[in-house]
Amino acid sequence: MRASPTCPRCFGPLRPPSAWSSAWRCGRHGDVLPLQPPRQPSAAAVEAVSQNARVPVWLPWPLPTGWLVTGFAEVGDERTGGRATVVALSGPSVTQGPADLLIIAEEPGIGLGAAYAGLEGPDPGDGFGDGPPHAKIDVKGHPAALWCVDAAADRAVYAGEALGDWLWTIAWPVEAGCLIALAELSLRDLRDDGQAYELPFGAFSPRLGGEKS
Repeated sequence: MRASPTCPRCFGPLRPPSAWSSAWRCGRHGDVLPLQPPRQPSAAAVEAVSQNARVPVWLPWPLPTGWLVTGFAEVGDERTGGRATVVALSGPSVTQGPADLLIIAEEPGIGLGAAYAGLEGPDPGDGFGDGPPHAKIDVKGHPAALWCVDAAADRAVYAGEALGDWLWTIAWPVEAGCLIALAELSLRDLRDDGQAYELPFGAFSPRLGGEKS
């Protein structure tokens, strides 16, 4: 049996729909779309998330050397479709030890990227986007601007917009943020037809579980 859905803004428990309301409800954030339990890295998970998603399912391709796909998550249900998606990756850091990266696409107002970033609000906050971008990333052959977000001290967070949705990249440890800023990642949408990937899967990423606050 899979675990119960949680709040995409705080990872806390939800009250499920009832005879009186079709909404999932968080005691802290009110009515929200449900964050489904994360999926183990597998071809079946790729298919399930991609088929349900109404936002992109971003994958850096080719993957940086030594990196593996380590899980997936989504916000929404059968009624709403996936309104936010997460692809988790793990690999070597630029210093020593492992690093983790989450790539999130979400509709405005969902708040999942901000939750993984350790922010209180549903978006990057005041002052976001002021000044020139801190990084650029290739999105389906076109450059997308990313700005560094002042987030929790143990991670590097960049956010921007792609195809009308929020795009977040969140890396642990902080030094792994160089991967976003310097590696010239190229994102592909796993929903697109005519793509054939031999994805290297690794052990499930514990980062997908979030941090309850």
